[in-house]
Amino acid sequence: MQPPMHPIFFNDFGRLRSGWRLGIFLLVLIVGLIVWEQIVRTLYGFISSYWSIPHPELVLGLSSKGGSLVVALGVGYLCAHFLEELPWRSLGASFTRGWFKDLVIGSALGFATLAVAVVIAIGGHGLRFSVNHVDWPSIVRSMIGSVVILVIAAFAEEAMFRGYALQTLTRAKLAWLGVALTLALFGVAHLTNPNVVPGFTLINTSIAGLWFAVAYLRTRSLWLPFGLHWSWNWALGWFFGLPVSGLHLVSHPLLKASDTGPLWLTGGGYGIEGGIAATLALTLCTLFLWRSSIISADPELKKLTSEENPVTHPSVLSIRPADDHA
Repeated sequence: MQPPMHPIFFNDFGRLRSGWRLGIFLLVLIVGLIVWEQIVRTLYGFISSYWSIPHPELVLGLSSKGGSLVVALGVGYLCAHFLEELPWRSLGASFTRGWFKDLVIGSALGFATLAVAVVIAIGGHGLRFSVNHVDWPSIVRSMIGSVVILVIAAFAEEAMFRGYALQTLTRAKLAWLGVALTLALFGVAHLTNPNVVPGFTLINTSIAGLWFAVAYLRTRSLWLPFGLHWSWNWALGWFFGLPVSGLHLVSHPLLKASDTGPLWLTGGGYGIEGGIAATLALTLCTLFLWRSSIISADPELKKLTSEENPVTHPSVLSIRPADDHA
């Protein structure tokens, strides 16, 4: 006979219920991120007191974001393994079938979506652009540096917000709750950035969170949302020379932007993510991803993220291609 409290903590498969799994993941993740941040700052302070560190902001940013990525994936894997007996590939960060296609499509769509927002802002006489007349070696170095930092930062955020937290709720048939929680957290996380636009910043960042979540749910892989995320930020910062969520991350962008429009259209100092131009572009691309036939989920990944107790033995895990509906 089961103890009276057993159903509160455990499901029919004898595993912790999704709410407890989510709580454990978030608690360990937050502690891990805080500890890593303290380690980075302590080591940076110690090393910089004895040696001169080249490009200190880049080094500090790479160390912080790189560690956040490792912590997010590491905690996600530990939770998947010990709480649900799932393999590493369940996180959607492995080189499974179709990963490169998802990455390429995501990268192209991320850039194109930002370009649509820019065209809307230009059409509303809110933005003007000119070529940045500085030496090309500086622009090229800035391009390479921005790619590196934005790739790592985007992957870290996807591992945190579209990783285990969303995945474990999806297995519990609570994908809608996972999407709501992660997009809300994603939106709130950006409210401390400079030049926040009341209303639009939260709305647009939440729509972006929905955009990434739809990309994950359609593929059950982090590669598509990661592609969308990094290329959107890179197009913002390096190609168009606009602020990235209120931050000027790129020292020598390809283009120089002049903001002449109303705040509600262009986002002002926060950047285009704080205006209605981004609202329209993000909404259109989210609808496109939801309905598009050019993307689909790998059958194995879909099985690993659709059931509370997926069978992980290779001979049983395979399912018919006809069952692969995202």
